[in-house]
Amino acid sequence: MSELAELRSMKQTKSLAISTLAFTICFAVWTVFSIIGIKIKQNLGLTDTEFGLLVATPILTGSLSRIFLGIWTDQYGGRIVFVFLMLATSIAVFLLSTVSTYPMYLLAALGVGLAGGSFAVGIAYVSRWYDADHQGTALGVFGMGNVGAAVTNFGAPFLLVAYGWENVARIYAVVLFVMAIVFWFSTEEDPVTKARKEKGEKIQPAWMQLEPLKDLRVWRFATYYFFVFGGYVALALWLPRYYMGVYDLEIATAGMLAACYALPGSVFRALGGWLSDKIGARRVMYVTFLSCLTCLFILSYPATDYTVHGIEGDINFSMQITLVPFVILTIFLGFFMSLGKAAVYKHIPVYYPDHVGSVGGLVAMIGGLGGFILPICFGFMNDMIGVWTSCFMLLFIIVGVSVIWMHTSIVLSDRRLHPELKGPKHLPEMLNK
Repeated sequence: MSELAELRSMKQTKSLAISTLAFTICFAVWTVFSIIGIKIKQNLGLTDTEFGLLVATPILTGSLSRIFLGIWTDQYGGRIVFVFLMLATSIAVFLLSTVSTYPMYLLAALGVGLAGGSFAVGIAYVSRWYDADHQGTALGVFGMGNVGAAVTNFGAPFLLVAYGWENVARIYAVVLFVMAIVFWFSTEEDPVTKARKEKGEKIQPAWMQLEPLKDLRVWRFATYYFFVFGGYVALALWLPRYYMGVYDLEIATAGMLAACYALPGSVFRALGGWLSDKIGARRVMYVTFLSCLTCLFILSYPATDYTVHGIEGDINFSMQITLVPFVILTIFLGFFMSLGKAAVYKHIPVYYPDHVGSVGGLVAMIGGLGGFILPICFGFMNDMIGVWTSCFMLLFIIVGVSVIWMHTSIVLSDRRLHPELKGPKHLPEMLNK
């Protein structure tokens, strides 16, 4: 390896490592209401629907902001956008500790949600450091920052018990502020942005960045991400409440078990990126969807008592998922969702290399909206239907729609573009490199 190539490799590794750490902290901040929201619910006497809205509100801001943050990253570079985003969010998180009414909590949660927009910024920033053959792995490693949800589910309950929820918010604000300073002084401009500035090229107008969004394929990718990411965030927010309601656990135990789901849903994203580079992203998506369908079918089954009228009298038995099998199933679910999250984003630089920020921002926005909409739906279904497992029933339907749309699209693409081929092996994301 030449000295120049070695220097570039070092810069790539450093940029990826610092970006992943920053995203981890941002994600931990983004999901903090999964823990402090439970305490707020108890203090204010909120219904499950109100609680669902509270924990989902930060997800709304983090989702909607991703599209324009992605565009700004394409225009101005990820380094400066990332830093300003973290500084602004740290202020909002600190102010959260000063409010006391439900409407003000919702307003403060909108500001906290800016942390979620960091994903669109980081994806565009990191992808510009790597070539196409290594982008899947690099983006998978960056996406491991989702482990921030596990950090919050595991650590925040102990901070809450020891110091109160207000100090949890203050601690998170300080950590995020420090991370912004560290990021600024330890990273540099990505090669694409740097080269454009050196050449004096004009910034591409926002409307040109949005041009690829007319493509139906982009919205199909976004639908996949609605489940693999939006569903992941929704369950990371909802599971502590689920464990406390169904299995009567304390908040610290519920948080740790929820972290058991969130952890594989994050750390194996790098594996998903690597597999997408090696065997093709679409194959990984098939494995993800079919495996998740199986897990969700089992999780959807509510606790049920049966009475069979036998020859010598009634025979009574019940079917329910006890705590240990439930935890194991959620771990498997999180694992396969992590593979899918990486696979979705492997598609984007393959099909839209010049619009990673805008397309990635839209896909991230739709996925994030899943994290906003689904907890509200979970709470509403609890209040209206009265069945705890209804959340998994809803996710099962979403996965079913996604896998049917994906398979139909692949088959139609085959028949239209390459009728002589058997199977979609010509599609870029299916190529075995």
